[in-house]
Amino acid sequence: STSEDPGSSEIVLRSRMNVSSRERGTDMAGIVHRYHHFGGRGFRQRVYVERAKPLEQYTDEELYARFRFGSADIRYIADLVRPKLQRRTRRSHSLSVEEQVLIGLRFYASGTFYQVVGDNIGVDKSTVSDVVKAVSIALASLVNQFVSLPKDDQIAQTKHKFFLLGNMPNIIGVIDCTHVHIQAPHERDWEYINRKGRRSINIQLVGDADLIITNCVVKWPGSVHDARILRESALYRELQNNRPDGILLGDSAYPLLPWLMTPFLAATTPAQARFNTAHCKTRCAIERLNVVLKRRFACLNYLRVEPQGACNIILACIVLHNIATRRNVPLRDDADDAPEPVEEPDQPLAFCQNEGLTEHVVRDAIVRHYF
Repeated sequence: STSEDPGSSEIVLRSRMNVSSRERGTDMAGIVHRYHHFGGRGFRQRVYVERAKPLEQYTDEELYARFRFGSADIRYIADLVRPKLQRRTRRSHSLSVEEQVLIGLRFYASGTFYQVVGDNIGVDKSTVSDVVKAVSIALASLVNQFVSLPKDDQIAQTKHKFFLLGNMPNIIGVIDCTHVHIQAPHERDWEYINRKGRRSINIQLVGDADLIITNCVVKWPGSVHDARILRESALYRELQNNRPDGILLGDSAYPLLPWLMTPFLAATTPAQARFNTAHCKTRCAIERLNVVLKRRFACLNYLRVEPQGACNIILACIVLHNIATRRNVPLRDDADDAPEPVEEPDQPLAFCQNEGLTEHVVRDAIVRHYF
């Protein structure tokens, strides 16, 4: 073994401590240098863009033009969806329910890109996407509250209003389908191609004389025939099992049923011709409803989302349409960012099946007694 001088060991230890101190000093200097060089990113305070405040900035007329609703209507809608959209805290500068509703309404009214909506409101594109989805789901969940066939105490008044339209008796609703065009989906694209060669959702609507939507089916691809949508709907099962106090009117795409009257394909008597005329005048209500719905909510002319998201947006617009109609919200015809509804696909071919005797008896009785 080699004996070591205690003094030399102490010198080596001090030398190592000095080197270690110099290294630590160099590392700390590097950290300080990097912090100053990169501007202290880890400690930079987040800066929020100031958001627009439409309810404070615009008059009701300006709100109608941009959002299709006035200030009182917007607050009413916000209260309806508040339980589903309310954030527990304002952490991370979260959006209020009113701000979320305004973003949704602006998209429904304009149908423009999320980026444009975000620039107008003062939020990011991704935020608009998330908010439109959440607001649409919240509004769609209210469809049973705002969309229903006339009740017992409403049926007589409904029939009277329809009779004033075209002298057609005993009518409680008019039915038709309309297409909402969508972008090509990632899955089963061919199912959504309609008769015009465009991708769409085919939605079934029943309306009354005041253009209120009383029943809807929103789930079928554009290639599905109107008659099939009816046949597989809850409405069909309900009216087949429980005969309603009144009848619906539909075009020749539908089957003739005891509770669903279609026109004569070839009127052979003056009375049948008068029936067809009254049928057409009365059924025009559903065509006007479709135009008003797409005029009020321009997003329904083309949706750049997947089918499920499109269905939620459509249901949200149906709920909002009934709210607007019942609250007498004016429809601004001079709104510069609402394009005219696109041309509908050709009417489907006349429905062909072996219609029963009962259906013809009902229609013939109406012709005989009223026309």
